[in-house]
Amino acid sequence: MATLLQIGSGVIYSNALRKTLRRPQSSTCIIVTETTPCNKSPTVQRRSANYQPSRWDHHHLLSVENKFAKDKRVRERDLLKEKVRKMLNDEQKTYLDQLEFIDDLQKLGVSYHFEAEIDNILTSSYKKDRTNIQESDLHATALEFRLFRQHGFNVSEDVFDVFMENCGKFDRDDIYGLISLYEASYLSTKLDKNLQIFIRPFATQQLRDFVDTHSNEDFGSCDMVEIVVQALDMPYYWQMRRLSTRWYIDVYGKRQNYKNLVVVEFAKIDFNIVQAIHQEELKNVSSWWMETGLGKQLYFARDRIVENYFWTIGQIQEPQYGYVRQTMTKINALLTTIDDIYDIYGTLEELQLFTVAFENWDINRLDELPEYMRLCFLVIYNEVNSIACEILRTKNINVIPFLKKSWTDVSKAYLVEAKWYKSGHKPNLEEYMQNARISISSPTIFVHFYCVFSDQLSIQVLETLSQHQQNVVRCSSSVFRLANDLVTSPDELARGDVCKSIQCYMSETGASEDKARSHVRQMINDLWDEMNYEKMAHSSSILHHDFMETVINLARMSQCMYQYGDGHGSPEKAKIVDRVMSLLFNPIPLD
Repeated sequence: MATLLQIGSGVIYSNALRKTLRRPQSSTCIIVTETTPCNKSPTVQRRSANYQPSRWDHHHLLSVENKFAKDKRVRERDLLKEKVRKMLNDEQKTYLDQLEFIDDLQKLGVSYHFEAEIDNILTSSYKKDRTNIQESDLHATALEFRLFRQHGFNVSEDVFDVFMENCGKFDRDDIYGLISLYEASYLSTKLDKNLQIFIRPFATQQLRDFVDTHSNEDFGSCDMVEIVVQALDMPYYWQMRRLSTRWYIDVYGKRQNYKNLVVVEFAKIDFNIVQAIHQEELKNVSSWWMETGLGKQLYFARDRIVENYFWTIGQIQEPQYGYVRQTMTKINALLTTIDDIYDIYGTLEELQLFTVAFENWDINRLDELPEYMRLCFLVIYNEVNSIACEILRTKNINVIPFLKKSWTDVSKAYLVEAKWYKSGHKPNLEEYMQNARISISSPTIFVHFYCVFSDQLSIQVLETLSQHQQNVVRCSSSVFRLANDLVTSPDELARGDVCKSIQCYMSETGASEDKARSHVRQMINDLWDEMNYEKMAHSSSILHHDFMETVINLARMSQCMYQYGDGHGSPEKAKIVDRVMSLLFNPIPLD
């Protein structure tokens, strides 16, 4: 057995690991490397994605200071918070004013301070007869509909029937109403027909026409063209919450007659304080990543610790969940690493050994692995067992069987794709998606997330997550997979990889690539309808609504990460660097 030594916080690593590999020079080349002890032939050919090194220097990350991480700023924020709380509870507000205020607080990213108050207001309003809104007010009707459904309340699409007279001709001059209608349409479910077939296409076309026919006109409050363009680029309900907040704070600050100076200042200071907390968490996970040595040892894998932390902000942003974010960043980084081992570097024989190692979960069989896999497996083994130990200590439940199974499942899914590539098998779309929902890694993420996030763990929930029986999880995983496929499949196919959803559909139906991409985008729309349905049916679900929201947030985050390209593989090309800078490093200037 390999000699072992202790490094850092009781983590075990092998001292037999040596760096024997050279860096490839192109994204599609086949390279010749030195052999591992498991190989009998003198050389082995391996693929390469030629991922660029991380642009984030660890020592620079550690040097980042934030002037908002001061008690003075926190006290200032808390004083403003109480003023905003009084505004929220102001009985003099009209019902529409109250809805708009709640909407602003949510979009400004500060509603987490007032969850109980907002829940009481919306719950009370939902239980009452709908007598507070005039039937002719499209904006108010659509806003109420969206807020109720976002909150999980079952509201019928029939509320829009009154606006669909004369073949559904809405008032095309009501731009506020049309924006609200457009945003509300993305809360549709699989049972809604008017929202899907008529309302969303109509509102979308009207907003496009508005952009085409208007320039920077003053609409009394802010640049409406900018707001419409943003909505058409990505509807609010699909957006990564923290990124949407950063944008909306700027837009809200431009409003003249409708902005509230106290709310503006509160939102800015709160954003900067939370950013300072996120920065400290990033320093911790970056230090952990450096200590593992995986970034240097496995040169062919993506070194993306900052981007992996960015993913976790998309799933859960509130400051009190720092332990969850840091733990899940580690899991994300390890999943990224083994994904690249299976996708890029490992031979089929090596990958079979790696998969068996996850099934056995036994470090005493470490020497059965190729050298380059040993460090990776040990880090995963130690981190997962450490998480399970903490959960056993704080929540008194043994989750190792569930965590272990999640790693076994994802490694088996990776191996299936490696076998497909090796044999030249072209799966149909359904066969591909059955495996891809797991190989995208989100089921593994959700099992770990549930364990570290939930205050009270349920064996029933763990079993349904472990058996992939939760429909909202399947839907979120599928959105993740399809959003990834829309931008990464050309590069992956170029270097040599299994067919993705687009190619599977083309092969199965004979469709053109454009039609296949259109079909995949429609699949994403349908999956969102499924998730919305599950959210409204949460009363019959065994998943807590807070955890369900984090599951949906991963779908939002995947569309953010892959909106303009492969944000995880090539962050610079996909605008992810700019987004990371805006959320993690650039505070909002204060007046």
